[in-house]
Amino acid sequence: MASQTRMPEPICLIKNEEGKGLVVQPEALLLLSGITQPMVVVAITGPYRSGKSYLLNRLAGQRRGFALGSSVRAQTKGIWMWCMPHPCKPGHTLVLLDTEGLGDTEKGDTKNDTWIFVLAVLLSSTLIYNSKGTIDQQALDNLHYVLKLTEYVQVKTAPEEAEDEQPGLDRRAPFFPNFVWAVRDFTLQLEVDGKEISEDEYLENALKLKDGSSQEAQNYNRLRECIHQLFPERKCFVFDQPARRRDLPHLEELPDVVLDPEFQQQVERFCSYIRQNCLPKTIPGGHKITGSRLGTLVVSYVKAIQSGAVPCLENAVLALAEIENSEAVKEAVALYRGQMEQGLPTETTQELLELHARCEEEAMRLFMARAFAESRERFQAELTVQLEAIKDHFWIQNERTSHKTCMAALQELFQDLDRQINDGVYFVSGGYQLFQSDQQALVERYRALPGKGVKADAALQDFLQKREPMARTILKVDRELTEKEEQIKNLKAEYERAEQEREAERKREAEREAENLKKLLKKVLRDGKPRRRKQRKEKESTNNQQSKDQNEKSTSGSEKNNPGDQQNSNPGGNSWIELLNKMFEILSKWLFPWPK
Repeated sequence: MASQTRMPEPICLIKNEEGKGLVVQPEALLLLSGITQPMVVVAITGPYRSGKSYLLNRLAGQRRGFALGSSVRAQTKGIWMWCMPHPCKPGHTLVLLDTEGLGDTEKGDTKNDTWIFVLAVLLSSTLIYNSKGTIDQQALDNLHYVLKLTEYVQVKTAPEEAEDEQPGLDRRAPFFPNFVWAVRDFTLQLEVDGKEISEDEYLENALKLKDGSSQEAQNYNRLRECIHQLFPERKCFVFDQPARRRDLPHLEELPDVVLDPEFQQQVERFCSYIRQNCLPKTIPGGHKITGSRLGTLVVSYVKAIQSGAVPCLENAVLALAEIENSEAVKEAVALYRGQMEQGLPTETTQELLELHARCEEEAMRLFMARAFAESRERFQAELTVQLEAIKDHFWIQNERTSHKTCMAALQELFQDLDRQINDGVYFVSGGYQLFQSDQQALVERYRALPGKGVKADAALQDFLQKREPMARTILKVDRELTEKEEQIKNLKAEYERAEQEREAERKREAEREAENLKKLLKKVLRDGKPRRRKQRKEKESTNNQQSKDQNEKSTSGSEKNNPGDQQNSNPGGNSWIELLNKMFEILSKWLFPWPK
């Protein structure tokens, strides 16, 4: 059950089955296993038909709960349990244990009563002994079960005297509860020698020891000494009769106005004390009992009883320590694992070792706080082994996580580069150098990323190695294209050299032609001067002659003179024409240098 959930009604914890004896009920253990809070365990025991169940119902704040019988037959069989949130202690659970009445003549088995009493003592943090009348010798004789505690409860498997044992205290006392004696239907006056005394003083007077060493004194003191030694913390409450005798069979149904006012006040004081002063159940070492721990104690004690042995407090604590220390190891391992997972991945191996050291320290601190001293060293060694194994696992996981993180980062960074590869950006001359430059820039961006872990370099190496075939392909294409371009460049250079040579040859040819033209021009100029003088004289002579014969020979003279004129007026014409043609040819070569 949840720690803050009230059980609607009591359930049987230990059933007293005929022919089987005491049997732990699994349903009750299941409910207890869900209670993680410290438990204040209040058990009530005493003679049958003494009103034990009524007091527990009032402690629970209910009129009904534990069964009340209206006859002389005992109603409660075995041990019944009722768990509820503690009304005065937040974070605690109040557990009420109602036990089978002692001294039932129909059972005829006093040993069964003894075991019921022993279990009530061993399981509770406060034991209420409920009786009627007064605390006299008869009442004390009825509490003879206390004497059986030394016989029916063993402290150690091999008893030995404890060096630090307190004088006057039994070694069982640290395991035993506080003792409250509830005296029902009390009719006496609380006074001694005419002086009013308290309820506690009344109890202590009844437990006073007799002086002397006689057999009578020893018999008288024996039970009282046991109570002193086993229950050093004692309290007493007395109760008047709650109502008229005829109403007692229906006590749980009676309204408060019918109940005796003094009784109501006494019940209120009793309940207030139990709720406010009763401490959580603990065992030596200061460990508080939770639901699961209480269940473990129940099983351990009943198992010992069923086997014919006696409950051994040391064995019970050891059994509980085995379970609790094992759980402490599990909790410490879970804490270590959780903190390690939060710190991964680490950037370096040193950081991983430092993280392990911190988490291991926290896990050990948790273990030591929860673990029982019994067998603690063995479980601590086991915890160390487990943490080392888990550390090795995290070492591998750290590398895997780091590698996975790095690969994801690289894939994301190289997306654009891969897109450019698919688009053929790098499949050009000089593309490999561009590819290398872009890839190196991405590598630098990757190295600047935080949180890569211990496999940052190894992951990068693996990633680039897988991309090496593509890089080689880009390099191959680059080389082939570069070679082609070089060939084209060489051919172009050869062509340009040939053109330059042709151009030079044209220039040389033009220069030669110009030189020839120059020579020809000089020659023409040199030969043309005497010829022109001769022509002028001949022309003048001809013109004179023509003037004389003009009238006579106008028609025929013109026909005869024209050819003569033509011959005599152009004595050097062919040389000039030749010169002009040559000049035109040279100018054509200069203006139009292309080959014909």
